[in-house]
Amino acid sequence: KINGLDMGDVRDHKNFLGAVIKQSAFDRHKQAIEEARAGQETTIVAGGECDDSKGFFVRPTLIQTSNPRSRTMVEELFGPILTLYVYPDAEWSQVLETVDTTSDYALTGAVFANDRAAVLEAKTALRHAAGNFYINDKPTAAVVGQQPFGGARGSGTNDKAGAPLNLLRWTSARTIKETLSPATEHRHPYQG
Repeated sequence: KINGLDMGDVRDHKNFLGAVIKQSAFDRHKQAIEEARAGQETTIVAGGECDDSKGFFVRPTLIQTSNPRSRTMVEELFGPILTLYVYPDAEWSQVLETVDTTSDYALTGAVFANDRAAVLEAKTALRHAAGNFYINDKPTAAVVGQQPFGGARGSGTNDKAGAPLNLLRWTSARTIKETLSPATEHRHPYQG
């Protein structure tokens, strides 16, 4: 499916995706893919092609790694690159700790599970690992005006654009007291 996704001008609705935003993003994505292709702990499973002959096109790329702290697992690339780390089922709790401590970034995360206990464990263990946390849903494309969105840690201030919490971020609270009838006695009434 990845290799069959149409890329091109986004005005042509047969295209699934367009170019990345600029040359520096393209260069960063291309370098990450080349490092994964050359790495001993990583394998390009699908995609991996980059073309800047007309626009900055990066084919959606699936990388598999044996190291949960490899570059594409740790950095926010903001490109069509997904890295997969396969772990034994018995290591679920340890993997949650790894996810929580692997990166300084905490924009979005998701857990897919039928086991409600596993979902609750992930929700608790990863409470600081993602500013936006999805359960059994794709971890992308929050709808502006319908779902507050904002990352934590190195991904932002977690102030949730589209929510009242965001408005507080732009305020400077100030208390003003005005006395219209100034005291004529320095003592408080309870001191009498």
